[in-house]
Amino acid sequence: MPKITSERVLSIFRELNQIPRPSHHEERVADYLCLFAQRLHLDYERDAENCIVIRKSATPGYEAAEPIVLLNHMDMVCVGMLDPLNDPIKTYIENGWMKAIGTSLGADNGIGLSMALAVLESDSIAHPALEVITTTNEEDGMSGAAQLSKDFLRGRKVINLDSEDYDTITTGAAGACLQFHRLPMQMEQAPLGLYTWYQIRFEGGLGGHSGVDINKGRCSAVVAVKKLLETFGKVCDYLLANIQVGEANASIASTASLTICIPANEATVIIEQEKYINEWMRHEYPTDANMHCSILPCEPQEKIIPKDTVNALLCALSKTPQGVVKMSELMQDAVETSNNIGRIVTESDHLFVSTHTRSFIDAVMEQLSKDIASNFASVGATSETIMSAPAWQEDQHSPFLQLTSDTFFDVLGWRPRMVAMHFVLEAGFFVQHYPGIQMASIGPRIVEPHSASERVEMKTIDDIWQVLLELLRRLK
Repeated sequence: MPKITSERVLSIFRELNQIPRPSHHEERVADYLCLFAQRLHLDYERDAENCIVIRKSATPGYEAAEPIVLLNHMDMVCVGMLDPLNDPIKTYIENGWMKAIGTSLGADNGIGLSMALAVLESDSIAHPALEVITTTNEEDGMSGAAQLSKDFLRGRKVINLDSEDYDTITTGAAGACLQFHRLPMQMEQAPLGLYTWYQIRFEGGLGGHSGVDINKGRCSAVVAVKKLLETFGKVCDYLLANIQVGEANASIASTASLTICIPANEATVIIEQEKYINEWMRHEYPTDANMHCSILPCEPQEKIIPKDTVNALLCALSKTPQGVVKMSELMQDAVETSNNIGRIVTESDHLFVSTHTRSFIDAVMEQLSKDIASNFASVGATSETIMSAPAWQEDQHSPFLQLTSDTFFDVLGWRPRMVAMHFVLEAGFFVQHYPGIQMASIGPRIVEPHSASERVEMKTIDDIWQVLLELLRRLK
């Protein structure tokens, strides 16, 4: 039989990248999936959360086989987009990698979704009965997976195409808790008279995924901003008018913007602190060499954040861990528990802070999340749990996972690793909703997801596509 190329996978991905799909705004891509099913005359369902399942009958000879589920999510982390609700993604290929111009690429999880749709569309691929499920809000709360009805799926063998590690079958994932904290305040009138105003920017950071990149020594803009404000507080009487840190709740913050004023006779402090913080970042985070701080004069502002509120924020941040909390004692070189402070935003009547806590031990994740909420409560903030997803671990010796491993070997000539990863997957919710479910998570090589440097290696797209087709053929 002639090889079925991944050309159609790539063309579907290009179609998807014309459809803005940030978390919480997936209506248009859900519409696209429904129209896709209608065009192929396939049965489909759409639930209240805009999750879609499309069903396709088994090909001849596979009617007696157990149904197979192909799992993906339709949202993406939109980094670098001026208007993520309307802007398409412009891609290009360079040295064997697909990249986006100035924004995140959407390969997480657009490539996997494109593979699933290409399978549905083809009349040449052998497979059991298929259920292609695409969930919403995976990147910012997993509310789509959390609220799936118990009868939305019939199959119990799942191929999850939401993976970034080409040489790996992901067989487990950390649990995660996303919390929003709000520190109430009442903005005050800015001072008149001899004050000088400055705009402070942190730019050029690598950022990255707050799970898989959390142990790579990257400079979170949250940490850099905290360090700067603490040192400012020791040398001058600054006032803070605005603070905006981070791009997404699930990302390591790579940018920040602050507006401050200081007494005009202390202006030399600015030059000293700009030099100091840049030297500090280069020394503390040598792997993030492009992260830099710039401080420039700006126009005066009308309002400032109360000093007590700024001090309360710094106190809460000092008590809240950023980065790796504990390495695993059971898994070599693996992070067991971490926390990421994703965003800090000035709102009209409060300061907003998001935290993303992860652990392979659910009880540890729950306790750390409670401790973080308690830290914020101690300074007068309220905390809201947006998402709490359980950890997930498969039996690596199951026949399904062994078949997946054998398929890699026979198609590509090597066996993938089987590892649990320090990112959260929807698998924990699926295990809760659908007893007896088994899952293998595979995908092409995606580097720097959740950042403007996100890229996917072209060769690995075709490799995983060929593995998927052969695995479906063998599941007879």
